[in-house]
Amino acid sequence: MRLRLTLIAACCLFTLAGRADEGMWMLGNLNKQTRETMKEMGLQMPASKLYSSKRPSLKDAVVSFGGFCSGVVVSEDGLVFTNHHCGFSSIQQHSTVEHDYLKDGFVAHSRSEELPNPELYVRFLLRQEDVTKRVLDIVKPGMDETERSNAIDSVMLVIGEEVSHKDSTLTGIVDAYYGGNEFWLSVYRDYNDVRLVFAPPSSVGKFGWDTDNWEWPRHTGDFSVFRIYADRHNRPADYSPDNVPYHPEYVAPVSLDGYHEGSFCMTLGYPGSTERYLSSFGIEEMMNNSNQAQIDIRGVKQAIWKREMDSRDSIRIKYASKYDESSNYWKNSIGVNRAVRKLHVLDKKRAMEQELRRWIQQTPGERERLLHLFSDLELNYKNRREENHAQAYFVESFLNGPELIQLSLSILNFDFEGEEKTVIANLKAIIEKYANLDLDIDKEVFTALLKEYRSRVEAQYLPELYQTIDTLYDGNERSYVDSLYARSELTTPRGLKRFLEQDSTYHIYDDPAITLGIDLITKLFEMNIRMQQASGEIIRNERLLNAAVRRMYASRNFYPDANSTMRLSFGTVCGYTPFDGAEYDYYTTTKGILEKVKTHAGDVDFEVQPELLSLLSSGDFGKYAGEKGEMNVCFISNNDITGGNSGSAMFNDKGELLGLAFDGNWEAMSSDILYEPKMQRTIGVDVRYMLFMIEKYGKAGNLIEELKMKTAPR
Repeated sequence: MRLRLTLIAACCLFTLAGRADEGMWMLGNLNKQTRETMKEMGLQMPASKLYSSKRPSLKDAVVSFGGFCSGVVVSEDGLVFTNHHCGFSSIQQHSTVEHDYLKDGFVAHSRSEELPNPELYVRFLLRQEDVTKRVLDIVKPGMDETERSNAIDSVMLVIGEEVSHKDSTLTGIVDAYYGGNEFWLSVYRDYNDVRLVFAPPSSVGKFGWDTDNWEWPRHTGDFSVFRIYADRHNRPADYSPDNVPYHPEYVAPVSLDGYHEGSFCMTLGYPGSTERYLSSFGIEEMMNNSNQAQIDIRGVKQAIWKREMDSRDSIRIKYASKYDESSNYWKNSIGVNRAVRKLHVLDKKRAMEQELRRWIQQTPGERERLLHLFSDLELNYKNRREENHAQAYFVESFLNGPELIQLSLSILNFDFEGEEKTVIANLKAIIEKYANLDLDIDKEVFTALLKEYRSRVEAQYLPELYQTIDTLYDGNERSYVDSLYARSELTTPRGLKRFLEQDSTYHIYDDPAITLGIDLITKLFEMNIRMQQASGEIIRNERLLNAAVRRMYASRNFYPDANSTMRLSFGTVCGYTPFDGAEYDYYTTTKGILEKVKTHAGDVDFEVQPELLSLLSSGDFGKYAGEKGEMNVCFISNNDITGGNSGSAMFNDKGELLGLAFDGNWEAMSSDILYEPKMQRTIGVDVRYMLFMIEKYGKAGNLIEELKMKTAPR
């Protein structure tokens, strides 16, 4: 039995470095073992061409896109490829019923037609530096978790600010790794003038919509094209008609050769967050609280939104971006909870933890420090269970629910003392929210969520507004909501205008929406206070667990959890077996689009314009066709990615662009917690399909001419 447990632990210890195709590796800390593994798997370019802080390298072609996605620079004039869903908000903001770029797509045939997006930026990584010693030197014996956190946060901020003080065009950010056991400084340069150049119609970029989201086989052309602009000295600059295309340090070449089963494939991007080191207690809490709250509450909200979006084009355009964002996390939560159960993730975690307990017991130094590690974790997760459950539903129901509450909190927290640029940006963001708000829909959502929250939590977690509903409105939630919206000045920009102009007849704190917002924030603060001690102990013990795992397997090549910093993952292009008797191939073609259109006739998620169907049916794919004359649409690899990797470049062994990562697969949705080598796949859109759409459908051959095409002699 002991041998069996040891083998289980060794194989499933978050399967860290158990397979060469697992891991989100830091480029600034790419050790010899990882470089050698990549070379053995087929990497042809030297590691020095992947990352260098002194010379142009592949990392200089990869950007953080807007802080929520990734992208890749593909031309000397700053063209950036990213996902359609990453550019979705920008496309939506430029769309109207008369010019419906979401439905019909967008093409800029000249630089003057490219559309600015003042809220959008791209971020280039310049270098990374280990600052662990400097950060942890400030931690003193006897500090509790709050004191430790405050001290560390202060020195992290100081180190980051030192960068911008030396060069105002740079941003320094210190991030925690390995649960707060290591700290690295990343130095970035941001460019704030980013313009929309090309977007396919949503029938391409979102083909399959919610139905196909997180699914394989996939046939979605999930891409869009933007361009970075700079001043005439190639330096960052806010939008100006005088700006010129940015000239990058490194341009990613584009491959027309495609891939085969077993082809080497690496992904470079900015994955958001993973919890590979999280304890089994933490996973249970995540499933039952935050995930389940998203499933329950967003399901109610989205059903209302979707009904109205399907009935009116004006609402579809207004709500498209926020529905897309909300539903993506909603379905993700469904998939994560399903995969955790189906793949027995908790059993595997508990087996690893049992082996760690044995090691602690048998190692004198560890036993003295960590004897109560797991009992403390279990106790503190239990102590905050009910409060954490209520808080998860509270946040989804109120802070992520009715948009009137979100608007009131944005206005309440408006900072007039910030930099002029920031103040203007925040003001524009609020105005944009008003532009995309329908009050009747929001009132229906608010009413439905009030009922849903009441049904999901104990009475002690109901905010005071429920007493108002029960006593003044006879328990009728809709009557309360109608009254609130009728009495508040913040339902339209008029109230915002009166506030900004400091209208003496309007007192912001007397507005019922503001009063409600304050009551809700106070309630949330009270929840946090009640959980404070347990939460502090959990943070501390999860950090100790993380460090103990690394000591127990000291010879392992560990990678840190994702934290929105640039990461490299690598592996191979390959299919998989989702269940007994089924085999999934490693690529899809346009034939699948035509088949799905017929199979799902009448379903708006699979509607495609007749002219596009005609183009795909012609079979005339030219230089973008694969070896069999078909048009590949998507492909899969066992690269290790997560949210934030959307738009990440997928490169071949020579560092040439094969496509863009845009999704994971349904069967391995628990991958943020545990990597499953037999199941986990990255779904990418084939760059040849992207180019075909740009040239043949968009008639934008001028963009094709900007690219550095690579093809091997045949």
